[in-house]
Amino acid sequence: MLNPLAPVFPMSGHSKWNNIKIKKGASDAKRAKHFTQMARVITLAVKKGGKDPKFNFSLRLAIDRAKEFNVPKDNIERAIKKGTGELAGEEIVQNRYVGYGPGGVALVVGAVTDNPNRTVAELKHLFSMHDGNLGGSVAWQFENKGIIHIVGQAAKAQDDTWMLGAIEAGIEDAQASDQDLMVITPPNQLQAVKEWLESTGLKVESAQLSLIAKEHVPLANEEAKEKLQKFIEAIDEQEDVEKVYTNADM
Repeated sequence: MLNPLAPVFPMSGHSKWNNIKIKKGASDAKRAKHFTQMARVITLAVKKGGKDPKFNFSLRLAIDRAKEFNVPKDNIERAIKKGTGELAGEEIVQNRYVGYGPGGVALVVGAVTDNPNRTVAELKHLFSMHDGNLGGSVAWQFENKGIIHIVGQAAKAQDDTWMLGAIEAGIEDAQASDQDLMVITPPNQLQAVKEWLESTGLKVESAQLSLIAKEHVPLANEEAKEKLQKFIEAIDEQEDVEKVYTNADM
């Protein structure tokens, strides 16, 4: 019998549900921030690949994610029109900023901003306040992956027939947690794997490109965990921040 909490396809520490540190706050301010971020991501996706989600997978992912957060349809349509130039909009850039947090753990901060100078200044201030340092050689400690979350299908991880099909479809790793299933794919296989999963009758809850730490660094104690968590939450509250990744084993 397979251990439902163990990686089905071993990948040296890749199966970490909590590696992606995104806090979905319920407050109006937090919700408004997420709405703004997702609209910006949609606009960028349209600028890069066109407005038709059938032919622009990045746009399709961005729209699906916006719907997960209940972003109003009008907001999505407005963001698409900004991407096509039908509506005026600010210049938007998508950047990743790297650094070290308290305890020397690596952090990558994904931001979508209309003012990179403001973003850098705010992040420098936060890193300094929390005994961290913005900058350094961090990116090599992470790798790009596709992450797909499926609710209520943990048993699939123990189905030999399903696993063989999953491997053929391009899945690198599958992880069961409680009743849910997370699968990891190469970034360029995310669309194909998502479509394969849906063709087998599974409902994909979310699919996104993400960063996964190659190895996870243990923290000294609970106090160190709390300190890092507060730091991550402070970063995530910044208007321009989309995602925060760490290699800390939390």
